[in-house]
Amino acid sequence: MGRIPEMEKLVACPYKRPNALCRLICFPWAGSGTSQLARWGKLFSSSTEVSCVRLPGRESRLKEPFPKDMTTVVNEITSVLLKELQEKPFAFFGHSFGSYISFAVALHLKEKYGLEPIHLFISAGHAPNSEEFLHIKSTPICDVKDEDILTYIQFLGGTSPELMQNEDIRNHLIHTFREDIRVLQTFSFETAERKIPLSCDITCFNGSEDNPHDSKAWHDLTSGDISFYKLPGGHFYLLEPSNEIFLTKHITKCIENAGP
Repeated sequence: MGRIPEMEKLVACPYKRPNALCRLICFPWAGSGTSQLARWGKLFSSSTEVSCVRLPGRESRLKEPFPKDMTTVVNEITSVLLKELQEKPFAFFGHSFGSYISFAVALHLKEKYGLEPIHLFISAGHAPNSEEFLHIKSTPICDVKDEDILTYIQFLGGTSPELMQNEDIRNHLIHTFREDIRVLQTFSFETAERKIPLSCDITCFNGSEDNPHDSKAWHDLTSGDISFYKLPGGHFYLLEPSNEIFLTKHITKCIENAGP
């Protein structure tokens, strides 16, 4: 009896497709919940079921404490989803902070269970073995002022100005963003000599106006093919309807091509 509540707590899946051939699991950006990516389900054909991971401290998990490190996040996601991921092929899509979580989960699944996504879709994220990612890890988030976090969130975009007018929502967003970055900074990843951790194909999407991301270093992380796409827009280019259409069509094509 305990499994269904755990599943519903962890993932939002408003468009359930039990007969789908593949699952696409989405991982949202820092400070956010599931509302945006979970609704992608209606944009995909019946062959793909889309769900979005919901971390503690937001939405229906608002009263739960924020996770303290990446290991806690990865262990919860893996333990709850493992049975489903063993049943049929799955792919991961992660945006920004979510791209690092998706990679950490993929890595854990491969190392511990010999399971791997058929495709890893990375959006607006550095490769976790890059100098740029090390820079994110080395900036102490505890020293960053709330107003600086707020300025950065507003600079990135993706949050409606109306919501930011509400003090409670604004404060919760800042707190959630801070806690998510704290989790990210606990992610320790080093490539062992000559050992390539993944074998799935990886596609990296970026906004043309966003700060450049070091995605080339993904070449060292998989023996599969790597593709790069720049779409018009900034860090939250994926919220543009035309880009959303491109993403869902392209992801569908990649999933279909990855079939047995």
